[in-house]
Amino acid sequence: MEDLQRRAMLGAATLIALGMATGLLAGLAMTGGIPADGGAMLASHLNAILGGLWIAAVGLSLPMLRNEPDGKRLLVRTVVVANFANWALTLLKSFLHVKGIGLTGDRVNDVVFFALLALVVLPSLGAAVAWALGLRAGPTAGATSR
Repeated sequence: MEDLQRRAMLGAATLIALGMATGLLAGLAMTGGIPADGGAMLASHLNAILGGLWIAAVGLSLPMLRNEPDGKRLLVRTVVVANFANWALTLLKSFLHVKGIGLTGDRVNDVVFFALLALVVLPSLGAAVAWALGLRAGPTAGATSR
């Protein structure tokens, strides 16, 4: 359990550090210093910071979860991958100058949309539900009743 928590916290710290660096890029984009959409770059910065906090919260809550060890590992992996993908894809779309939040018929936009849906939206929704269900009242995995 401690190793899984450490890996979750490392993922959280790494993503927050990347988010802080992305904040510097956001400033450059917003002032015309780099050819990127400043709003999307700022969103990437915030996605990383908030995603890192979500990863940390999941890591800290692992002992409270009712899930079996494999379920806990899958939850951490899903939250980490989805949040890194959210940061990276939002950063990428800032340079591509597309929104990626709906199908428009523009090939690049539509590829970004499907990538966000497959790598961020659906896994994040599933992970959030699994996390909430794992935190329901009752015995945690491996606990014995008297």
